[in-house]
Amino acid sequence: MDRLVTIERHILNQEHQHPEATGVFSNLLYDIALAAKIIARETRRAGLAQLLGMAGRINVQGEEQMKLDAFANETLIRMNAESGRIAVMASEESSGIIPIPEAHCCNGRYVLLFDPLDGSSNVEANVSVGTIFGIYRRISQSGPGTLADCLQPGRALVAAGYVVYSTSTMLVYTTGRGVDGFTLDPTLGEFLLTHPNLRYPSKANYYSANQGNQQYWSAGVQRYTRWLQGMDPDEPSNPMAARYVGSLVADFHRNLLAGGVYYYPADIHNPSGKLRLVYESAPLAFVAQHAGGLASDGQRRILDIEPDSLHQRTPLFIGNRELVERAEQYIQRYDQL
Repeated sequence: MDRLVTIERHILNQEHQHPEATGVFSNLLYDIALAAKIIARETRRAGLAQLLGMAGRINVQGEEQMKLDAFANETLIRMNAESGRIAVMASEESSGIIPIPEAHCCNGRYVLLFDPLDGSSNVEANVSVGTIFGIYRRISQSGPGTLADCLQPGRALVAAGYVVYSTSTMLVYTTGRGVDGFTLDPTLGEFLLTHPNLRYPSKANYYSANQGNQQYWSAGVQRYTRWLQGMDPDEPSNPMAARYVGSLVADFHRNLLAGGVYYYPADIHNPSGKLRLVYESAPLAFVAQHAGGLASDGQRRILDIEPDSLHQRTPLFIGNRELVERAEQYIQRYDQL
């Protein structure tokens, strides 16, 4: 790149393309970026700050909560609860909607949903983790935001993105007009535009799945996996390399940059899938779509699923469009036998 572009400048440049814009949405995006900086700082020094290990309580998913999970969750709530921009929030770590103080909610135009620290079980092993977020316009007319505001299908998103905390911290987001990536320069304390207009490469290199569960997958998913490995006798293909981190954000990010597919299908232990629709699958599906990719539950687009609960789970196939469509074909062909 031949000029330095901060995330703030980039957001403002986008705002200037919309004469009707008031700046509220721009400031919301910048608040999320600021929260990401705070979480990145504490992630880097988690051991020194005694943020490693369990927090001693169980979250709504029935999982023991990590200390860094709790910190990331509280940071995102504090950064947005009193901004006046948000009508209501919901988090993977909270059982219900997160109400906004009455003095700040009634004029809030937007709804913020987030997974504060995806892959947190990997923190103590120094493996990449991340934050996933989605932003909707409120649909309630007045007063405090409601559960219905949070249960909108992914196609109604106005913005979505994620942050990867790793050897560098990177924030990737879309407002439906291309996908852009920003890398945090710790010496400046600024996110700088380093990956403009991200698109899935035409050649896919990787597939990402927890093959420890393969024996529990349906016949269609198992046959699809063999095709990815170049082992389907009826449909020869070049084998793809397997890469699986176990942090959804990390696996998704690598496949976006290098081309590939991530999948966490339904299995006999999780017949409805394991990943959360509104906090993980829908926001990443929105990013994938605007990077030229696709996300599906194996039968329908993730963005078309109408949520019926905050913690609804779903199977997920996401990445290069042709690889996701191939998964749907295998499932339709072999799971209907």
